[in-house]
Amino acid sequence: MSQANTIDLIINADDYGYFPCVSQGIIEAAQSGSLTATGILANSADLNTQFNALRCVENIDLGVHLNLTLGKPLTKQMTDQLSASAGQFPSAYVISGLLLSRKLRLETVKREWSAQIEACQSQALVFLNSHEHIHMFPPLFPLTLELARLHNIKHVRLTQADWLKPFTPASLLRNTLMQGMCTLNQFRLKNPPPIFLGLSCSGKLTYEYLAHRLSTLKPGQRYELMCHPGHFDVTQITDPKLLCYHDWTAELALLQSPKVHDLYQQYHIRLIRY
Repeated sequence: MSQANTIDLIINADDYGYFPCVSQGIIEAAQSGSLTATGILANSADLNTQFNALRCVENIDLGVHLNLTLGKPLTKQMTDQLSASAGQFPSAYVISGLLLSRKLRLETVKREWSAQIEACQSQALVFLNSHEHIHMFPPLFPLTLELARLHNIKHVRLTQADWLKPFTPASLLRNTLMQGMCTLNQFRLKNPPPIFLGLSCSGKLTYEYLAHRLSTLKPGQRYELMCHPGHFDVTQITDPKLLCYHDWTAELALLQSPKVHDLYQQYHIRLIRY
């Protein structure tokens, strides 16, 4: 089949390094050919162990999952700036407020994100994205592009809204905010990025979503599906609130399911790397 009739799809797992059990699931998905990329959380407590585990994986693109909303910063300057949250990253809304009020300087973020990228430089890095899509915040997107240029990283995710029914107040707010940020940021990119999929099912991807969404993709286009596969280990993931937003095991099983791979064949979808 000619390339003009195929659809190219990157399957990109967020949160490598979040928990060892999540990382193990990501590795299994990659080894089975169900995953083509993953973003590394550079402030993982056992980053070197996470890197060692990646050695057994071939044919996967690696990037940095830039972080301002989870765990401890890598730089002292950022830690000192976050004294109100005991030196820990706060929520995305708090970080956004600190940036807008200039209580958190962009230079501090630049140093922190540079440290996160440099912590992963032993890997061949090809993309940047971020935890909770914080890099899409308009003051931070130009900084992300600058860091990509400085570190010779070719791709930056452009997160896009996902207007799928049924709508809830939370989904309407999320999509409205993301649509606005995407509109502002897209003009800063020199080359069109892969078309982004998966926002409406973030953390809980379903077969129904994939069956519908994949049927709408257009031949000759390049897409990126965000996903969150992994294993759940109660001894590692002790915060019950995380289960409201993630079903790692179900996503891992879904990505490896023959039914999903049948969809790829049905719609002439080719899994690719960046």
